[in-house]
Amino acid sequence: MAPQVKYTKLFIDNQWVDSVSGKTFDTFSPHDGSFLASVAEGDKADVDLAVSAARRAFHRNSEWRLLDASQRGEILYRFANLVERDLEYLAELESYDNGMVLSRSIAFFKGGVKNIKYFASLADKVQGSTIPADGEIFSYTLKQPVGVCGLILPWNVPALMYINKVCTALAAGCTVVIKPAEQTPLSALYLTALLVEAGVPKGVVNVINGYGETAGVALTHHPQVAKISFTGSLEVGKLIQQAAGANNLKRVTLELGGKSPLVIMDDADLAQAVPYAALGVFIHQGQICVAASRLFVQSKIYDKFIEASIQFAKTLKVGSPFDAETQHGPQIDELMMNKVLNYIETGKKEGAKLVTGGKRVGDKGYFIEPTIFTDVTDDMTIAKEEIFGPVQNILKFDTLEEVIDRANATNYGLASGIFTTNINNALQYSKHVESGVVWVNMYLGGGPQTPFGGFKESGIGRERGFNCIDEYLEVKTVTIAQPKKF
Repeated sequence: MAPQVKYTKLFIDNQWVDSVSGKTFDTFSPHDGSFLASVAEGDKADVDLAVSAARRAFHRNSEWRLLDASQRGEILYRFANLVERDLEYLAELESYDNGMVLSRSIAFFKGGVKNIKYFASLADKVQGSTIPADGEIFSYTLKQPVGVCGLILPWNVPALMYINKVCTALAAGCTVVIKPAEQTPLSALYLTALLVEAGVPKGVVNVINGYGETAGVALTHHPQVAKISFTGSLEVGKLIQQAAGANNLKRVTLELGGKSPLVIMDDADLAQAVPYAALGVFIHQGQICVAASRLFVQSKIYDKFIEASIQFAKTLKVGSPFDAETQHGPQIDELMMNKVLNYIETGKKEGAKLVTGGKRVGDKGYFIEPTIFTDVTDDMTIAKEEIFGPVQNILKFDTLEEVIDRANATNYGLASGIFTTNINNALQYSKHVESGVVWVNMYLGGGPQTPFGGFKESGIGRERGFNCIDEYLEVKTVTIAQPKKF
């Protein structure tokens, strides 16, 4: 049975409110299509109210701005404890709203608690510097919060993205207006309630549920929003960057799509490489931006690797996210399911060989079998476009130099990986591949301490890592005249 949905309204200036228009929209569970809740639908009028509240909370004499940096950190530490307290409920809520397998949702929230604590620790680590400038002057820098930040969340891992974006912005001293994805608004609303319980002052955190073309556009175009952080598609990311430039030259952090290459050298340990390669593209049904959707296998082991991969894929149990044995849940909605199935049909038509999977599972919910294509070439649609589904494309290569060039032959550059027992292979690949993240003899590792973001059209800026807070800070240089004599 689905958990009780406790929050469905907008959150503005510490109040749960209906939208100005009175409109609502429904959210459904992708594992069976069942209705979960009607949620308040915000638009430009509500965004205006939320930004005004955030602006008041950012005033130099506000409660929030007068807090010591360490006090901001203490609020976030309390927030981490509250998330840990309600972790089981949050994981179930996320699984029902998002389709994530429950065991994985639990793991994501456990990781999220660690992330919150890490960001909390950064709050009082913001430091400027003194500068030995020429002349009879004294110069130093101050790092100060940028202002009101619009944070636009994706539907694939909404709670984790909420934690990463919101906690970094708050640690920096910013105020925020959050726009959850319309497919998955519920975890953001509950997490906001926990932040209020943790002691975030009035107006600091605001949430506007709604659609990208209304609430999202209003937020990205708002002249009093100083920064936008967005995780989502390349197409929308480009629109956001245009909006930021057309209005008040907002700062932007964009974490966009990927077509990530994973290279398997012929000296790799296949007992290790096969499961990691499968995890890299089948985890959360392929609905992750770093999915290893271009799998390059060296020719000497190509056939052997394919055989092992097929056998592994067939062991993955597809079913309800709440079954303890399930490893593979549904796509987010019918639209996404059909999009992935269309890519599968395109792969077959263009000559790729479908060796396992490729079909919808059942007629209830939005399940697709783990799917593997072989004999894939670089010019095929499934090798070029982000599928965002459980489709593993296996390509053959001969040399390391060749595969580096082929791995880089894309407009994306988010993540990549290599399996090899030769350290020189690992070092050369890591040096020359064009991606923001490189995994060696693993895939999907890292934590809050490791910067995350992409090269090329995979994004701008970095989340996580010690310097992630700089994305929410302005640098101010102060220069003071000093007399030549005392």
